[in-house]
Amino acid sequence: MHEISHRVGIKTSVDKIYQALTTNEGLTKWWTNDISGAGDVDSIIKFRFNGGGPDFKVIELLPNKTVRWQHSGNMPEAWVGTEISFQLHVDGEQTFVRFTHGNWQESSDFMAHCSTKWAVFLLSLKDAMETNQGRPFPNDIPIDHS
Repeated sequence: MHEISHRVGIKTSVDKIYQALTTNEGLTKWWTNDISGAGDVDSIIKFRFNGGGPDFKVIELLPNKTVRWQHSGNMPEAWVGTEISFQLHVDGEQTFVRFTHGNWQESSDFMAHCSTKWAVFLLSLKDAMETNQGRPFPNDIPIDHS
């Protein structure tokens, strides 16, 4: 199995980051401006990018510590069986977000693309929390010209 992994330090409270990962309002500040369904465990979050996009089932919530999602519904074949996790850890004046997109069956160009886009969106989360100016889709940083 393969995984994407990133770690970013954000100078804000763990509670503020947890809200940004678990509410529609919070998620729209950094990932995409079209989100619905965020809530408790077993909720299905619908992330839309120009009308299409992945759904994720919330499979674990430990307040201010862990957020875990599993891909649900229509998705790219490579995402079948993968999971997303955000582990939160406070260290001084910052909260570290350890992001993992795990259980990939193979390393591929698509996995590399997703890794770079996750980095872009995690930096958008950092900016949203520190400056209130995230770059959610469609205003995110493009990584290619396709």
